[in-house]
Amino acid sequence: MNLFINYLFRDPQFFFTWLVFVIFSICCHEFMHAYVALKQGDSTAADAGHLTLNPLKQMGLFSLIMLAVAGIAWGAVPVRPYLMRRRHSDALVAFAGPATNFALYLVFGVLCFLTAIFSDKEYPVEMLQLASLLNIVLFLLNLLPIPGLDGWTILRSFVPRIGELSSELMNGIFFILFFLVFFSFGILWKIGAVMTELLLYGLVRAFG
Repeated sequence: MNLFINYLFRDPQFFFTWLVFVIFSICCHEFMHAYVALKQGDSTAADAGHLTLNPLKQMGLFSLIMLAVAGIAWGAVPVRPYLMRRRHSDALVAFAGPATNFALYLVFGVLCFLTAIFSDKEYPVEMLQLASLLNIVLFLLNLLPIPGLDGWTILRSFVPRIGELSSELMNGIFFILFFLVFFSFGILWKIGAVMTELLLYGLVRAFG
């Protein structure tokens, strides 16, 4: 079986660099959920210590182990929408995470472009491009309207009746949803690769 942890022995530099990018991106994503929730009147995540980039708090030990072994990771922060100030505050909190990944997609893209200009080493450029790609994929993935993802929370905020299906979908067809996300990932990775190439091409055209 070709698990991600095999890279630890084949290419340890890539293994640890990739871990850092994934952990950093997920922790930023979860931090912004907690921060925006606090600004919207819900201090649940802040009180639980989620205003941090500590991966043990934002992701948990099991998620970190799964990342190292299988390349799969996740994070979560507790929120209580009924404490929030506005009607669609929960949607704003949900969108804050993917929006952070979109911002990181741009930041890593710019860093990749600048590194390519000022350095003759290919590896940093490749990894920064990969980090940009990772974050646009996280942006697209989290916006899918599937229970458990931020896109579902956003949809549920604007279409309240669909929330009645949430628990049934989660409990009744959990594995179907899991495979839907799994197979969507490959498609989103290809879309993300195109978007990353377009970002870098645009930077070259504008400033190269």
